Amino acid sequence: RLQRVLDALEVSPAIVKTPTWDVVAWNRAAAAVLTDYAALAPEQRNILRLMFLDPRVRAAQFDWEHVARFVVAAFRADAARAGAGAEVTSLVDELSRMSPEFEAMWRDNDVRTYGDGVKRLRHPVAGPIAFEYSAFAVDGRPDLAMVVYNPASPADVDQVRTLMESPPHK
Repeated sequence: RLQRVLDALEVSPAIVKTPTWDVVAWNRAAAAVLTDYAALAPEQRNILRLMFLDPRVRAAQFDWEHVARFVVAAFRADAARAGAGAEVTSLVDELSRMSPEFEAMWRDNDVRTYGDGVKRLRHPVAGPIAFEYSAFAVDGRPDLAMVVYNPASPADVDQVRTLMESPPHK
């Protein structure tokens, strides 16, 4: 059911994530614009790991530090709300060992809700793309949330369509 909803969002990249921010479902637009999750091993499909450990994801952010701080604070809120204790501790320990930046941001204890806002990417092929994003709870599944990124302008829609029509990039 959720995959059909994602697939119906033709030019809006959309993902479903767990409280530990593992991406468990995505649509074609997300694979073309954000990350080709199918090309990653399941344990690598984690937004925090990608944000802090993948140089391509880091380079795609207009203001990486601001985005990374937001991601850590929103992750902290999601994890607390879901009560995902042991899984969160394991992920935080791993990221703290691998990224001094993550460790410092985690120690700040900042908490924010994900909600909605604007996401700007510096895509390696298409260049700048802007999205308005919204996060939604999945009814009956408190362990899942869906995030939808709607292209912010007709030009952004065109860029998403172009990326979806082109072969996957590395």
